[in-house]
Amino acid sequence: MDGHADASCVVVVGQIGRDLVLRTDGLPQAGGSAEVRRRWEGLGGKGANQAVGLAQSGVPVHLVGVVGEDDAGAEVLRQAARDGIDTTAVTRRGRTALLLDLVDAPGSRRLLEDVPDESLVTVADLERARPALEHAGTVSLQLQQPPATLLAAARLARRHGARVVADGAPDPAARAELLGLVDVLRADAAEAEILADGPVTSVRDARALARRLLTAGPALVALAVPDEGDLLVWPEGDLLLPLADVPVVDPTGAGDAFVAGLVTGLRGGVDAVAAGRLAAAAAAATVQRLGGRPDLSAPADLSGLPSSS
Repeated sequence: MDGHADASCVVVVGQIGRDLVLRTDGLPQAGGSAEVRRRWEGLGGKGANQAVGLAQSGVPVHLVGVVGEDDAGAEVLRQAARDGIDTTAVTRRGRTALLLDLVDAPGSRRLLEDVPDESLVTVADLERARPALEHAGTVSLQLQQPPATLLAAARLARRHGARVVADGAPDPAARAELLGLVDVLRADAAEAEILADGPVTSVRDARALARRLLTAGPALVALAVPDEGDLLVWPEGDLLLPLADVPVVDPTGAGDAFVAGLVTGLRGGVDAVAAGRLAAAAAAATVQRLGGRPDLSAPADLSGLPSSS
């Protein structure tokens, strides 16, 4: 798993938006109201969250995405700059995506998304990112973007020898080709069921699915298993990373932090087990905070994480 490891940057292709997080003591009934106990707003979206986590981990990162020609777009770009993220490949048009995270009890949230079509990355948008993509050591793709964009980015990355990481479930029309271009695939529980075309409710189900996915191209597959944790599978073995024994304030962004940790580990040349532990630690740190923004600047404490199996 360390064949691609080098000191090059990571390019993240994915969603950029403005997060608005509201913490209440409960959601109101129809026609009622509820007091907001805590409010936070700032840079968000799956691509931006992952880029933030990478930057916090000391990884040079370029973000490829779209923000609006509005005040929200200007502000999230300023926040990204403060976070140390290179945004020269970010396109501006339309209005900025808004992600509303309603947290009504520890671990319970509802996510409302206003993601206009113009906020998605097009193939033409990738031209701004070509210099970064041609020199990247790793390219990470959020699979909620259009299939044509993802395929174009993956082809370019592979042509120049980059590791390709994909987060999500590929569109069926592009799945076969995209999986053939991907080195690492990560999917949450809902996405795993899309990939399996059926329920994935146990570690056994996830392991069988991951083994099938490995034959399609990836060298490493990470799947979330409901109520169990994350299963990491590679040709020579697998590892279950149980859910961390930490207080869950808000699960938003756990998957983004997991990918950031996994990419950080693999980029540093560690094996799948060590990279998985770092990913699990990153996710555990994030769910203890309100909102999807990670906080990975402190060294991860891996002492409580499982040993290899």
